Amino acid sequence: MNITHDFFPGAIGQIIQLHGTHYAKNWGFTSYFEAKVAQQIAGFAHGKQETDLALIAQDDQGVAASLVLDLHDPESGPRGAHLRWFICADRCRGTGMGRKLMAQAVAHAETHTNGKMWLRTFAGLEPALHLYRSFGFVLQAEKEGDVWGTVVKEQEYHRAGDI
Repeated sequence: MNITHDFFPGAIGQIIQLHGTHYAKNWGFTSYFEAKVAQQIAGFAHGKQETDLALIAQDDQGVAASLVLDLHDPESGPRGAHLRWFICADRCRGTGMGRKLMAQAVAHAETHTNGKMWLRTFAGLEPALHLYRSFGFVLQAEKEGDVWGTVVKEQEYHRAGDI
């Protein structure tokens, strides 16, 4: 499996599709969620800066995993780098690919934000939450909401850095 450090032609669409199909199948999310991912990732890609990081794992079937570290999200403030669009296709779950991408993202954050990172997710994604916690992320806020078009228990995790 090849890991690139930026988007390549077709990658954005495949990342959107991974999110749309995975969260529809496993969580009942609708096309509202897929459209939101499309809008946000397109905006990020259009304004991506040199210190931002896009990790894309690709195999012979296309994009197998993605992780974006947005160092310039105006919403971040003192929380540091915003971890976004982290997903592994079913075919690479349990292979260590997610851990490999996360390790690269944390190393990047250590260099650029003293390791400070944050992310939004929701309760119930146990393998992902386990991975986040293993890299020092701690739950900071939790509330029911429908920011993704479906009511879930939204969570925000922070990584303090220098741990």
